[in-house]
Amino acid sequence: MKQPTPERVLSIFSELNRIPRPSHHEERVADYLCQFAQRLQLDYERDAENCVVIRKPATPGYEGAETIVLLNHMDMVCVGMADPLNDPIEAYVEDGWMKARGTSLGADNGIGLSMALAVLESDTIEHPALEVITTTNEEDGMTGAAQLSKDFIRGRKVINLDSEDYDTITTGAAGATLQFHRIPLQHTAVAEDKCQWYRIRFEGGLGGHSGVDINKGRCSAVVAAKATLDDLARRHEISVASINIGEANASIASKGEIVMAVHSQDRHLPVINYQQEINEWLHREYPLDMGMTCIIEPCEPQAQVIRPEVLQSLMTCLQQVPQGVVRMSTVMDDTVETSNNIGRISTEGDHLFISTHTRSFIDADMARLSQQIAAAFAAAGATSETVMSAPAWQEDQQSPFLQLTSDTFLDVLGWRPRMVAMHFVLEAGFFVEHYPGIQIASIGPRIVEPHSASERVELKTIGDIWQVLLELLRRLR
Repeated sequence: MKQPTPERVLSIFSELNRIPRPSHHEERVADYLCQFAQRLQLDYERDAENCVVIRKPATPGYEGAETIVLLNHMDMVCVGMADPLNDPIEAYVEDGWMKARGTSLGADNGIGLSMALAVLESDTIEHPALEVITTTNEEDGMTGAAQLSKDFIRGRKVINLDSEDYDTITTGAAGATLQFHRIPLQHTAVAEDKCQWYRIRFEGGLGGHSGVDINKGRCSAVVAAKATLDDLARRHEISVASINIGEANASIASKGEIVMAVHSQDRHLPVINYQQEINEWLHREYPLDMGMTCIIEPCEPQAQVIRPEVLQSLMTCLQQVPQGVVRMSTVMDDTVETSNNIGRISTEGDHLFISTHTRSFIDADMARLSQQIAAAFAAAGATSETVMSAPAWQEDQQSPFLQLTSDTFLDVLGWRPRMVAMHFVLEAGFFVEHYPGIQIASIGPRIVEPHSASERVELKTIGDIWQVLLELLRRLR
């Protein structure tokens, strides 16, 4: 029988994309994985966090080989979806790339998971005993990996299929701390006859991954909104009724909205004209993100606004908390060492919600910066909650396992991949903590603009990585 082709991988990916799988809501895709194992009559285990491991025996001739782990996560960042639990992903192919219409695609990490499942269902691929583990909530806290039991997997060689740089083997990743901050929210009434009401919208930004895209000159709607409010407050007395910026904690905010009032009896204020000034500033400051646009339009009056001192607390925090690259590495060329991203700001019931995602290759620096950010919010009367703290991870690039992986690329594709540490967080740090002696090589197809509505995957690279994976499994005797 012939080995499965990349078309089968894409067929499984299509099945996955019919199952809603935002972070924290992976029950249905976990069900799918368990049913997949049942259909193949394979042993499987599902834990309290809905992480699933499926075990497959070695093929003939590989019974004495070391067990190999294939690692993926089942959740995705749902950008562009008003209702992530029900909105469909409409994938299409254009110029050799698979894309989605108006939403994120889910190639991160659906393609890697589809490859692992295609290996499981094949009876022609040669391989050692396999453990295909799929974790939950990788994109918004990594609680699945953090709470794995010490005996959930037995293998100590891991092929992680969650890399997005096709021509690399990812051998290290930054650590990350995700914090949620809540400033107590108080309102006050506003005199409608002395106000002009406006809705300020920011839209069209590239957005993107708050790790790998943080140094690419993209405009965060958080930065745009703060600059706009600062500018308007210098010219007029203003009040803000609501703020809603960003879509995902792990993304650079590509859009946002502020509803605000300008206090004046002058009905000819040139606030609408400020739109042009703001857009000129945006395009001057962010020439690589010309799609980010500010739109100011009159809107309906609101009965209440955020108390001035609460709004000032927020603005002080935004002034003190770094946004973007904090420090470049001195040992890794063109690599961000430490960064922070404000992913979301929103008015939620009795508080203002702000999320910060801090990353660093140096765990002590990440902890120090996270503490400084929490202290800034504490001074404003806010509470801070650490939702995730994942350690940095670095492999020995000279290990036989990584050298074998590199040699396989060379023999299959005709070129040797770079070995790099990336400024995104992977679950590998938790696996190193849980399972002593583990070794991890992270590979994957070319995925561009993950965590955004522009996410796309290059089809040719899916086929190439698929062939590398099959040959690597064959060589791991």
